[in-house]
Amino acid sequence: MTIQEAQQKTDEWIRTVGVRYFNELTNLGILMEETGELARIMVRKYGEQSFKESDKGKDLADEMADVLWVLLCLANQTGVDLTEALRKNFEKKNIRDAERHRENEKLK
Repeated sequence: MTIQEAQQKTDEWIRTVGVRYFNELTNLGILMEETGELARIMVRKYGEQSFKESDKGKDLADEMADVLWVLLCLANQTGVDLTEALRKNFEKKNIRDAERHRENEKLK
C-alpha cells in the first residue's frame, strides 16, 4: 500500500465506520498518547526498563501502526499530501545532510 492509498483508505474508513474525524487538536492529543504507548514498548524492549504486567501482549508493530493511523488522519484533516511531504523531506535531508553524518566523529 502506498502512502497515498493509506491516506485514502483512512479517509474512507473515517467517513463510513468512524462517522467523522475528531477535531485536529483532539487528534493531536491522541497522537501524543499513541506515541507514548510506542515509547513505553520501545524502552522496555530495547531500553533498560523491565516489562510490567500491563505491558504484556502489547505489539510493537501495532503501536507503530496506531501512530501512523493518527498521523494519516491529521494529514487528511489539514490537507497535507504525505507522499509529497516525504519526497520534499528527503530532498531537504539530502541537501542539508549530504556530508554532515559522514563527518560526524560520533558515528564512526
